[in-house]
Amino acid sequence: MNKDDFLYPRGRYYGQVKPENLVFNANLQEFAQKISYICNLETGGKLPPEEAYEQIKGLWKELKHTKKQLRIGEHPFQDDEGE
Repeated sequence: MNKDDFLYPRGRYYGQVKPENLVFNANLQEFAQKISYICNLETGGKLPPEEAYEQIKGLWKELKHTKKQLRIGEHPFQDDEGE
C-alpha cells in the first residue's frame, strides 16, 4: 500500500456504469475526504468554526457545480432499458 492509497482511499462504485457517474462518484469521494479533514481540524481546534464553515460551503458549491455540469439526476434521454 502506498501513501496516497492510505491518505486518499477510494471506494468501489456499485451504481450504473456511465462515465459521468464514475466522475461524479470520484468527486463525491474527494468531497467526503476533504470534509472529514476540515471537521477534524475544527474539532481539534486547529481551524476556527467560521473558516471550517466557509471551506465546507465552498466545497459544496463546487460539488453542486460538478453535478450540474455532468447532468447527474437529469433525464434528457430514456435509460438503457427504455424506461
